[in-house]
Amino acid sequence: MRLMGHPVVKVICLCVINFASAATGDEALIEDFSNSPESRWEYFADTVMGGVSQGRVEFLADADNSYLKLVGAVSTSNNGGFIQARTRLISPLDKIFKGLKLRVRGNGEMYFVHIRTSGTRLPWQYYQASFPTTEDWSYINIPFADFEPSGKFMRKSLVAGKIRSIGIVAYGRDHFADLEVETLGLY
Repeated sequence: MRLMGHPVVKVICLCVINFASAATGDEALIEDFSNSPESRWEYFADTVMGGVSQGRVEFLADADNSYLKLVGAVSTSNNGGFIQARTRLISPLDKIFKGLKLRVRGNGEMYFVHIRTSGTRLPWQYYQASFPTTEDWSYINIPFADFEPSGKFMRKSLVAGKIRSIGIVAYGRDHFADLEVETLGLY
């Protein structure tokens, strides 16, 4: 009987990694894009609301690492303007963490992280923070305090323990997106 490839075992392993990291106060890994990440990540585009952006998410690996690749044409035509890869969190994050840590590379464009919480009930509600890219892999730290609400009827500040999903997003302007994310973690 092969259990390590079973989705429940993977989730349990990720929870154990997060718990061990939280218990010591160290950084914690949310995602390293190994072990069937396509079962944990979804692709969305503005086409769900009439937009015309086109793209895709791929999960690739080279000799050194596995990673998510978000690529496509973002168009603000027809009230659109985004492509996104999103994952849901299985359990709430520990409140000791101060922000997200990503290892990314891209085509020099600015990209975004969109976070949904237990308080973001409507589809257009999220907390947003931007990050730059270069053609070389680099670590990006985004403090939770830097995330801004998308609307005025939301809490002003993001609470780590209420985070339910994290999206990697190309957003807000006409451009070609080419972004790779190797790790997504907490600090």
